[in-house]
Parts: sequence; C-alpha cells; structure tokens
Amino acid sequence: MAKNQTIRVQAQVLQADEDAFVALKGMRDYRPANPAYSIEALTSTHAAMRAAQEAELHAQNALSAARDAAVAAQWDYHNLVLGVKSQVLAQYGPDSDQVAALGLKKKAERKAPTRASKPAV
Repeated sequence: MAKNQTIRVQAQVLQADEDAFVALKGMRDYRPANPAYSIEALTSTHAAMRAAQEAELHAQNALSAARDAAVAAQWDYHNLVLGVKSQVLAQYGPDSDQVAALGLKKKAERKAPTRASKPAV
C-alpha cells in the first residue's frame, strides 16, 4: 500500500497495473485465498476507476466550455461599456459631469503638454 494516497498514480505505474490485469484475466486457475483479491473484485474496481476517469474528463470539458463562455461574456460586457462611454462622451461633451461619473477625465482636467527644455550647451 502506498503512503500518500491523495496524489495521482503515475501513468507508467497505471500502465503496469493494466498489463498485470490483462495477464491475470488469462490465468484460468487463479483462486486467491483472500476473496478481496478476486478477479471479480479487480474487474469491478477497474470499471469504477474507468468510470471515474471518464467523469473527470467530462467535468474538465465542461469546465473548459464554461470558462470559454465566461470569457466571451466578459468581453461582450467590456466592449459594450466602452461603447457606452463613447456615447456619453458624444452626447454630453468632453467636459460634462456625466463623463466624470463614468470614471473618465474631463477635458479641462487633463494636463496640458509641456515642451522639454533644451539642454544647456
């Protein structure tokens, strides 16, 4: 038995287990002393593992699809807000309080550009 059963079993170990399972199914005279290690128990545990792996794969696919839908919805929302800001700017003007309410700077609050002074020779 492994010490830490909260981490995944390595792929090569699982492949070796699969190979052993296939080999064991070919042994017609296998009769374990402990019925917990019977072919039937191994087969049902193998089926449960496969079902769990399949469920995990479906969940990963669903998560990926949900993530893609959420990203698309975020971009739709963001692009709409940008459009709203430009419409408010066009309707109320660049110096209006409505523009400031949306988080934009009023035109009068912008700092005028300054020229860089020439370095002394």
